Amino acid sequence: MTVAIDRATGKRRGEREPRPGPAQRLKNGFHKHWYAYAMVAPVAVVLGVLVVYPLVYGLYLTLTDATSLNTARTIGVNHIDATYKFIGLDNYADILWGPTAYDRFWSHFLWTGFWTAACVALHYGIGLGLALLLNQKLRGRTLYRMLLVLPWAVPTFVTVFGWRFMLADGGVINTALEGLGLPTPLWLEDTFWQRFAAIMVNTWCGVPFMMVSLLGGLQSIDASLYEASEMDGANAWQRFRYVTLPGLRSVSTTVVLLGVIWTFNQFAIIFLLFGNTAPDAQILVTWAYQLGFGQQPRDYAQSAAYGILLLSILIVFTSFYRRWLNRNEQQLAI
Repeated sequence: MTVAIDRATGKRRGEREPRPGPAQRLKNGFHKHWYAYAMVAPVAVVLGVLVVYPLVYGLYLTLTDATSLNTARTIGVNHIDATYKFIGLDNYADILWGPTAYDRFWSHFLWTGFWTAACVALHYGIGLGLALLLNQKLRGRTLYRMLLVLPWAVPTFVTVFGWRFMLADGGVINTALEGLGLPTPLWLEDTFWQRFAAIMVNTWCGVPFMMVSLLGGLQSIDASLYEASEMDGANAWQRFRYVTLPGLRSVSTTVVLLGVIWTFNQFAIIFLLFGNTAPDAQILVTWAYQLGFGQQPRDYAQSAAYGILLLSILIVFTSFYRRWLNRNEQQLAI
């Protein structure tokens, strides 16, 4: 057998060049795409300062017993050094398995899960119904769209304070119920009605986004699919099930994931609606704020531990959600 040799390099012809190492590949990529790196660098610096550093520092605090009594602080001209200690994973163990774990974590976790599921289901169901309605040829459709988007356009704190005034004991809602001879719930005092009110207000704020997103998805579905299904004798329910829902799959999966993440971490509505007056209506993110900033002494370590647990829960949920979606897509492709 004859092997051709390149006289210039001394290597066999057709032989592959050895793959460069990671450092060399990084260097080659930088020389080739230096402009892209230069454009991304400011964003990376900002994210590093605003996201990465607080996250790393918060993770470090979870491994200590830091409170407002033992952290470094300055009182007048006197500087007091930090005296908190490294305690490892004791904060996580106390939160998850401590003697007060149910009252401090698991009860809020169960309520947060129910709050998230109920709100996202209402957002999607009502948003889809309104999107289907606005996708029809109606007189004044543009005006209806503008009116339905208003709750989303108004700042959240304005909306929540408006609802708080209406839900007060002498507010518009209880006055109307009393005028109709119906019982007047203690919306801002009783635990059940506090939770009901929180879901109601969040639904009011979240439906417009879902409606606009799903309306865009509906308008992207090819009209010929509906014409073909009508010619095949499909009724309205069959067209909705076999044409509309599959056509909205990509939009639905994205908005549901975003809805879960946003609702799970929805701080503003619970905090502005109840403040510190509704301990049993606090979701995990507002309860973490309560530990870190709403009590004395402020428990920075446990508050940071709640934040890391929240992040971990969302990462696990997102991973399983994406895996479930990929499995369903593979089954549909088969």
